[in-house]
Amino acid sequence: MEIYDFDVVIIGGGPAGCSCALYTSRAELKTVILDKNPAVGALAITHKIANYPGVATDISGDALLEIMRDQAIAYGTTYQRAQVFGIEADGPLKKVYTPEGTFTGKALVLATGAMGRTASLQGETEFLGRGVSYCATCDGAFYRSREVAVVGINQEAVEEAQFLTKFASKVHWITPKAIPEDDTHAQHLLTIANIKHWERTRLMKISGDDTGVTGVEVKPRGQDPLDLAVDGVFVYQSGSKPITDFIHDQVAFKADGGVEVDEMMTTSVEGVWAIGDIRNTPFKQAVVAAGDGCVAAMSIDRFLNSRQSIKPDWDHS
Repeated sequence: MEIYDFDVVIIGGGPAGCSCALYTSRAELKTVILDKNPAVGALAITHKIANYPGVATDISGDALLEIMRDQAIAYGTTYQRAQVFGIEADGPLKKVYTPEGTFTGKALVLATGAMGRTASLQGETEFLGRGVSYCATCDGAFYRSREVAVVGINQEAVEEAQFLTKFASKVHWITPKAIPEDDTHAQHLLTIANIKHWERTRLMKISGDDTGVTGVEVKPRGQDPLDLAVDGVFVYQSGSKPITDFIHDQVAFKADGGVEVDEMMTTSVEGVWAIGDIRNTPFKQAVVAAGDGCVAAMSIDRFLNSRQSIKPDWDHS
């Protein structure tokens, strides 16, 4: 099997990985991005981006990601389509195993994101990015004065439903069971005027046409199914889980499943960083992930060059 040597190996080609690669490449560190599939990440399947600083509101997530990727490549990053099936994080030289070969690096960056949930609802995959979303903060503003559905009873669902009440004319909150009386956050959500709670209700399917989602079919317990006309469906049935299966127990994890890092994005293993949604951050935004990548890259530059201070990456000339 071929062995490819780099200074920095980044697993994941989303906004976190691309941002990190841009900075490490500019620092003249030989960098490779290993990306399973550029079309399946959280940003890639986002239909429209309207809140990324400095970018026009009519850009798709896929187009924004392509710009990030091309910019990193322009500064010297090697971009490699590869499925990572294992790593060795111990020792000064990290190893990443793929069918294309073994990639080694003095610094290893984990940036595989948190798209671990498998679509389970009829119509969910078909309309993903065309009315089906996993992020109200990303897409909520597109549903101003329109009706939407939120599916799920976990804390993320509660917070995202509350966010959507700022924009939607009505938020249909669909939960499989009643809300516990001691859940003060959820109970407060029920007091908001434009929340319609469907408790003990299952979402049966998501319907739509060429324009996107047009409605959902729900089934309250003990009743016949009925149709709700909505333009958007926000799914939080299982939450989004960090993609960490290739790591096993080689770094420390938080109780919520995210990789544990310090303020410099360093993991429990020297020479290994984790950035973006793999940390299970409370705000899963492209701009947050990109910021993580910048912090990690500067930390890596300092680590590999044994510097005590960090050199800012801007030009005063």
